Amino acid sequence: MQKTLRAMPFLLFLFVFAGSAAQTGRSAAAEKAAKALTDRWSRPALLIVDMQNDFVRVGAPMEVPDARATIAQHKQLIAFCRKAGIPVIYTRFLSGPHPTLVWNWSPKLAPPTMACRKGHNRYYEDIKKSVDCADIIEEIYPKQGDHIIDKFGYGAFYSTNLDNTLRSLGVESLILTGTVTQICVEETGREAFHHGYKTTLITDAVSSYMPDLHAAAIKNFGLKFGWTMNTEQAIKELSAYLDAQK
Repeated sequence: MQKTLRAMPFLLFLFVFAGSAAQTGRSAAAEKAAKALTDRWSRPALLIVDMQNDFVRVGAPMEVPDARATIAQHKQLIAFCRKAGIPVIYTRFLSGPHPTLVWNWSPKLAPPTMACRKGHNRYYEDIKKSVDCADIIEEIYPKQGDHIIDKFGYGAFYSTNLDNTLRSLGVESLILTGTVTQICVEETGREAFHHGYKTTLITDAVSSYMPDLHAAAIKNFGLKFGWTMNTEQAIKELSAYLDAQK
């Protein structure tokens, strides 16, 4: 009985130590899992939304003049990502030959204008030539190895192979740019959130024809769906992150 009593403090120590070690192990695992969830640059891809002729070119039927002011930032991000081996993915908003609900809000998608109709050529004064109205603008045109996702609605995940493409590339986070901020960009960013992609919206590489909604969309995205920062900040943070992974 006395031996048992003398052994009790030691047994109590072992119990406490084991519990503490287990708790430490659980805490470390939880901390690692939490870090993985919030590490916004892990296995990134650049996702460029709808930088197409019928949105960006001067006089285009769906023109977003401010989109032209984001071309320089797009060039910076694309060059950085290609050099770093980060996938570059473009989306194209297309209008099919038959009426859909979106035609109600964008009647220029219908004949005779046929905005964003793949294969329909249009002359643009700023480049002084006729090109496919639905194609990506020539200043940031895709190169071999880049990916193009065609969509018939606002969000780039809905009824497309974007999610499968990203998963096949091992992508875990997105760098989001393009036009229009409060429509296709925001919808794609929200969908990305629900698909589990950690998304950073690049504030000076998105554009809109409505400044108030542009600002509101960026603010709301940063509150509930992802991160927001400008091109310079993003490249700086990405560079530091990639260097740390070497």
